[in-house]
Amino acid sequence: MPMTKADLVEAVHTKVGFSKKESADIVEMVFDTMKETLESGSKIKISGFGNFEVRDKRSRVGRNPQTGDVIEISARRVLAFKPSQVLKLALNDGVVGAVADGDDDDDDDEEDEA
Repeated sequence: MPMTKADLVEAVHTKVGFSKKESADIVEMVFDTMKETLESGSKIKISGFGNFEVRDKRSRVGRNPQTGDVIEISARRVLAFKPSQVLKLALNDGVVGAVADGDDDDDDDEEDEA
């Protein structure tokens, strides 16, 4: 189940002790600041978490997969996120290269417990 904005507000309320109204205002301010920063074309770098960056994509020719018709896909701005090494390690229980190697089975956990 995905974490929602309401879940973030609840987490701030629980962990920091602010009222729910104050917590909601803080979460909303953080998101508004991030949105304004990205809209202006600036990057967001959060140490230990990752980088958010807006990239410009050129227009290109594509195909409608149902009909095969050639269509032009317009130029657009897209949001890219690149996680930090710290976040990658946390997501993979400290196993370096687990995602790149495709090793997502848990058989090495048994060796660690022995």
